[in-house]
Amino acid sequence: MARQSETEKSLCNCTALRKATRRVSQLYDSALEPCGLRTTQRSILMQIARSGRPPPLGELAEALVMDRGALTHTLKPLQRDRLIEIRIDPEDRRNRLVALTAAGRKKIAESTALWKRAQAGFETAFGVAKSAALREALEFVVSEDFVAAFNRRSDAKHA
Repeated sequence: MARQSETEKSLCNCTALRKATRRVSQLYDSALEPCGLRTTQRSILMQIARSGRPPPLGELAEALVMDRGALTHTLKPLQRDRLIEIRIDPEDRRNRLVALTAAGRKKIAESTALWKRAQAGFETAFGVAKSAALREALEFVVSEDFVAAFNRRSDAKHA
């Protein structure tokens, strides 16, 4: 693949992040292909597992920084393949809970070695310390502190 000249590169942070995310997703998707999961699907399964209980749909969307509608769309193949169940919340029948099934837990276990290989490939290419620093920086980008700082700066320019 040809390298871009300086004049062809976008100065937009959003564009750079989206391009990087697409590239990394392509690499991880390729690594996960033998187990039949895409990286977005594995991320969802892992977030449900980390919750320690079936999270409400809205809470899961918030944890994944996803729009609720987009999450619902992404859950359909996981539900079809019986990796998750969407249940009515017995405490509030308006809410839906997303639960891992035994097949979902098995799929996580099946995908773990493949994910570890992808993770090792990333850290080999990018560097272990730089990878850790990148994750830390990206955690800040998805934080409410970042959103508040972004909006303050944006508001100040339009005042």
